[in-house]
Amino acid sequence: MIITVAIDGPAAAGKGTISKAVAAHFGFAHLDTGLLYRAVGAKVRAGADPVAAAQMLDPRDLEDDGLRTPAAAQAASEIAVIAEVRSALVAFQRNFAARDGGAVLDGRDIGTVICPDAPVKLFVTASAECRAERRFNELVGKGMEITLDQVLADVKIRDARDRNRAEAPLVAADDAVEIDTSDMTIEQAIAAAIEAVRSALGIC
Repeated sequence: MIITVAIDGPAAAGKGTISKAVAAHFGFAHLDTGLLYRAVGAKVRAGADPVAAAQMLDPRDLEDDGLRTPAAAQAASEIAVIAEVRSALVAFQRNFAARDGGAVLDGRDIGTVICPDAPVKLFVTASAECRAERRFNELVGKGMEITLDQVLADVKIRDARDRNRAEAPLVAADDAVEIDTSDMTIEQAIAAAIEAVRSALGIC
């Protein structure tokens, strides 16, 4: 059985946590597609050509703990505007989405570009200020020295880059269910997402 759940949204809206929870609840496989771009961005910062790095990406490259840093996030956003990089990663994502047993993919263009025919599409969002505070607390918890103002500025810069890029800009699919997590607990957000998936798939 092939069931694809496409979950898109801006950074730190909660889509990663929600996607993992949805995948676990329904027994689907999960792919954080942002890691693909972070892995390519890391290779580029190490001197690799962006397109070549995307074409030669190996699943093992996604296991690097360093891909969760702000620097990796910025590198990902920078190379994600390159059309040839995005094209090189499309096949990787679509192959994952087509696996038997169901798959949840989260990213920026899953419901609009990668899997436009997905039976379930969610767009998880939150205010920039809310997302910055969440990311700030996460980074401070990891021992990083950074200010909330710096994180908010990074969030706004990344939002602008993601939404204004010519190739596959961040936008909600017309048929996506929007979940604004600004005033939700993570438990409430997960419950809302699970209910949206159930409704879309006709599961009681």
